[in-house]
Amino acid sequence: MSEHKTVAIVGGSGYAGGEFLRLALGHPHLKVTQVTSERSAGLPVSMVHPNLRGRTNLKFVKAAALEDADIVVLALPHNSAAGRIAEFEAKGRVIVDLSADFRLKDPEVYRAVYGEPHPAPEKLGDWVYGNPELHREQLRGATRIACAGCFATSVILALYPLLKLGVLLPKDIIATGLVGSSAAGASASDSSHHPERAGSLRVYKPVGHRHTAEAQQELPGHFPLHLTAISTPRVRGILTTAHAWIPDGYSDRDVWSAYREVYGSEPFIRIVKVAKGIHRYPDPMLLDGTNYCDLGFEMDMDTGRVVLMSAIDNLVKGTAGHALQCLNIAHDWEETLGLEFAGLHPV
Repeated sequence: MSEHKTVAIVGGSGYAGGEFLRLALGHPHLKVTQVTSERSAGLPVSMVHPNLRGRTNLKFVKAAALEDADIVVLALPHNSAAGRIAEFEAKGRVIVDLSADFRLKDPEVYRAVYGEPHPAPEKLGDWVYGNPELHREQLRGATRIACAGCFATSVILALYPLLKLGVLLPKDIIATGLVGSSAAGASASDSSHHPERAGSLRVYKPVGHRHTAEAQQELPGHFPLHLTAISTPRVRGILTTAHAWIPDGYSDRDVWSAYREVYGSEPFIRIVKVAKGIHRYPDPMLLDGTNYCDLGFEMDMDTGRVVLMSAIDNLVKGTAGHALQCLNIAHDWEETLGLEFAGLHPV
């Protein structure tokens, strides 16, 4: 008989919680026992997540009714989980947080980024940053997993091998992310109102993006990193382009070699650099619903500039998918379990 772990999802009416629920319902070792929502308590889960019709009979309950579970997944807005973490720790041995509350290790950095002190600074050292490609060994047996941010994930995965192996010069790196609307969450706002969002390409964070601190924490070396985020009409996906510089005498073969050396056995990293056709570089459209990160690059040998490209589904590889990948590692399960979907073409 297969080993089963019970899972409770706190804040499961949002996009991140709903996506984790979708993946967990198809996982052979997970049994979802509760999904909480304050605004939708009493409603069937499928009323909020219609894609799950026929997949579950669960109804939302209030967080006050949360029962014990082997795994508690926190899919709450930023700064909602940290102040109540003792409450959630009393309910589950393994806690997975999809928000930003426990990603940063230094409470002073947290204060600088979020403009307020961390509610539980003594807990920060208990959490493993949930990026499987960087922290696989620390994730084995982990009971506190702080899942990486979506924009941060796309930036980190593009840059990490090249910085680790010294293929990039330690100078300014400029990265721009084209981001789907689901990254803003399920709550409506003026900026997400259809007449304002549809067809728009809007720069919403030209400087000071909060994920910059995550990326700088995780990437090797000390260098200036500059992030800009642009909202797009797509619902899912992030396409990041990062501009960096290589040392004299290096070529695209060195970039290839670095990616292969670090990511050669990674199940969810694909290098996309094809000479012909329309799909020569990463495209988030092809990744909807998948846990893949597609990476590509192009060199300008006249200037030494390399343009790195990274595409993910922000709700899967950027949130719920890498959370499940982390749980697979933590429990010594096959790392790809529940994450085998290959995407669609055309969409």
